[in-house]
Amino acid sequence: MEYRRLGRTDLKVSSLCLGTMTFGQQNSEAEGHAQMDYAVAQGINFLDTAELYAIPPSPETQGATERIIGSWFKARGNRDRIILASKICGRGPNTWFRDDGSPTRLTRKQIFEAVDKSLRRLKTDYIDLYQIHFPERPMPWGSNPTRFSKGAYARPADETPIAEQLDAFADVVKAGKIRHLGLSNESAWGTMRFVADSEARGTPRVQSIQNAYNLVNRSFETALGEVALNEDVGLIAYSPLAQGYLTGKYLDGARPAGARTTLFNRAQRYETPGTDEAVRRYVALARESGLDPAQMALAFVDSRPFVTATIIGATTMEQLRTDIASIDVRLAPEVEAGIDAIHQSVGNPCP
Repeated sequence: MEYRRLGRTDLKVSSLCLGTMTFGQQNSEAEGHAQMDYAVAQGINFLDTAELYAIPPSPETQGATERIIGSWFKARGNRDRIILASKICGRGPNTWFRDDGSPTRLTRKQIFEAVDKSLRRLKTDYIDLYQIHFPERPMPWGSNPTRFSKGAYARPADETPIAEQLDAFADVVKAGKIRHLGLSNESAWGTMRFVADSEARGTPRVQSIQNAYNLVNRSFETALGEVALNEDVGLIAYSPLAQGYLTGKYLDGARPAGARTTLFNRAQRYETPGTDEAVRRYVALARESGLDPAQMALAFVDSRPFVTATIIGATTMEQLRTDIASIDVRLAPEVEAGIDAIHQSVGNPCP
């Protein structure tokens, strides 16, 4: 396992991060504990969760994932050996997160309430990396969209300014409740606004950005990739397997029993025109090269210079073992050339 510096902090995180959003929905508490035990035994020291989880979000399962991680910390007594990341909801319509029934926003009051609730569920005094799950302003689907849509960047009159958000997070850091701040589902413009404020006013510096990045959407590589490399705001890549589509298991409309898309029908971003053909070509390249398609896709993401960590998620131990074994895969020059040739032809079909 490789360990990489998180932004400009003194933390070293494993290049694979265990995503946990299935805990409390598709995975039981015992299964979640087993996954974390196995991941740690393989060298993973980085866990990612959110107040939103489990997925799909609902009032009944909200916070379940953090509670399962908290019970694992209590049972194992290993909190000090884990780099823990969680997230606060940005602007959204759901009213079950806050005590007063308000839709989620990044106001000072909501930031403090969200942090305190996550700490209680996680049974810890601090969160190492606290991320803004999605911005206060409305954003296009996926935040690094593949095309422009009219009205996508409209700014609401009641938007909480970035400076006000950072002032609140500064007080949370001062209180010792979080160590570092990160972004998620953010744009290049938004990331630079956060960086500029921290440099101008000494507010907490964002150390990472968690966005989707995979073979069917490499749009992060351009504007956001430059920001990540030059500002030390490394990518924590989510959906590196495009919600499982890059394994090939959903080709030709297949819906395996128990698979997330089969259960929840929430993967429309990976069912856009051209995606099936792109996935088919990447899967064929992997098999022709003697590689597992999932491991090729993960190895590609992990090898990019702007990536700090790649988030893997699994519902079975077999999937988890396959994903973690990708750290031993090195893509030969001809495989890289094949990937780029496909990309040149199909582009980024997914948002």
